[in-house]
Amino acid sequence: MSLLDLLLPERCAGCGEDGATFCGRCQGALVRLQPPLCGRCGAPVAWPVERCRECAGRRLAFAQARSAIAYEGVAVRIVGAWKRGGRRRLARTAADVVCEVVARPAAEAVTFVPGVAGRELWRGHNPAARLAAELASAWRLPLLPLLGRTAAPRPQRGLALAERRRNVAGSFRPLGCAPASVVLVDDVYTSGATAAAAACALRLAGARRVEVITFARALREGSFARGP
Repeated sequence: MSLLDLLLPERCAGCGEDGATFCGRCQGALVRLQPPLCGRCGAPVAWPVERCRECAGRRLAFAQARSAIAYEGVAVRIVGAWKRGGRRRLARTAADVVCEVVARPAAEAVTFVPGVAGRELWRGHNPAARLAAELASAWRLPLLPLLGRTAAPRPQRGLALAERRRNVAGSFRPLGCAPASVVLVDDVYTSGATAAAAACALRLAGARRVEVITFARALREGSFARGP
């Protein structure tokens, strides 16, 4: 044990107890998203469907989206500590949970949703990029920075669905040619607006199939989430 560990002992990001970045009890409390899921957006459903009420009628540039856990309970505290609390080690924990729940994608490369410059500077890191790096290593796929920002949209939190779509429309640009099949990584899937806008830019760069993978997913009231 180092002197730093003695002076600043590691505390669980979920419950605050000493000894671990994320304790086993809190990991067990995460609600894993298990089938049946919507074939397109990955929302928990009562029975398998190709399109659910969340994505029906929407033009989505990604082929499918999958998330490991429900964004509720302890997951909200974990993501808050990871994104805004500077707990960078949680990227490894998040990747382990994703690999446990989500099947390895059949893709040529992994990329990530780029952070907004001002917010990334304030946080000191981009959680999506760190998660993508961990997943690329676990899946033995190249990690490619394929996207940039064209503008800094206002925060999505609190916006209605239509406002979220307008807010991020056209806010991503390709940084070069993309492989035919790409995994696009982000930390949380809320409405799918950010994922769809980023996937659109990847399609313009040459990707024929974009699969979105996130650590957590916000669920609508009445969703059929399955426990761990």
